[in-house]
Amino acid sequence: MTNNMNTLTLQKMRYLVAVADTGSVTGAAKALFVSQPSLTKTIHEVEDELGFLLYKRTARGITTTHKGEEFLAYARQVLEQAELLQGKFLQKQSGKRLFAISSQHYSFAVRAFADLIREHEDDLYDFSFRETETYGIIEDVAEMRSALGILYLNEFNEDVLRKIFRERDCVFTEIIEAKPHVFLSRDHPLADRPYVRLKELQAYPYLFYDQGRHNSFFFSEEMFSTEEHGRKVRVSDRATLFNLLVGIKGYTVCSGVHDFELTNPKIVAIPLKHKGSMRIGYLTHRNRNLGPLSLSFIESLKRYARCGE
Repeated sequence: MTNNMNTLTLQKMRYLVAVADTGSVTGAAKALFVSQPSLTKTIHEVEDELGFLLYKRTARGITTTHKGEEFLAYARQVLEQAELLQGKFLQKQSGKRLFAISSQHYSFAVRAFADLIREHEDDLYDFSFRETETYGIIEDVAEMRSALGILYLNEFNEDVLRKIFRERDCVFTEIIEAKPHVFLSRDHPLADRPYVRLKELQAYPYLFYDQGRHNSFFFSEEMFSTEEHGRKVRVSDRATLFNLLVGIKGYTVCSGVHDFELTNPKIVAIPLKHKGSMRIGYLTHRNRNLGPLSLSFIESLKRYARCGE
């Protein structure tokens, strides 16, 4: 092992992050327009320099080690700051504003993200909004792929999720507490009710978001995930869920905090007569400072969350 850490350049960090993102040396080499032997050599040099392996090599490709995840999380933050420095002080045209969000399926979060894009319409930028599974949100923030993660806590999932947050150096900040609602199509037999009860919904298909390989009740995006549902339909995206709500007269449990301009006009939110609430907020990494893009997004998020109640 060498002690000459000044050879860990920005270029090498870009290479290492690309390998993690693509899951293979071959894929990263193609994306980076470098030869595979050269990239492999760089990996070995850095691993020797660090004194630990960054990746586990398997027949299926490459995955990061625990130490590798920690290293790459900080490497991503260094690269992000380097891009900002180049764009602001060196006037390099390649300097872009970098920002990524991971979120559960909330239309008001999309609205806040759209505001952020409009604020920087004259800048060069590389922004990402990833609607994904709950565990994926935590992973993205923990590994600093995303600056913020948008999700909720309630009495059922809080102990489990907060334990994971602590283990992954993440911090949750609440922005709003919402009472449970259900999304129904406007022509649903229960759509004209002032409120509905879960037992009245049992005759209809229950739609919910797939949580991938982490399909534990604790990671469910919908409240009351442990309740018995005779007919269940698992989906992965918001558009499909809304279309099915209309097409099969199904229902899903939601926060009721939504943006009417971005929600299907054929969908209504009806209060659900049941105990409990959803505390929606944002997840951050303990060792990552909130930059101006994060702060601007959070302000918009708070505004639209209050308006959507």
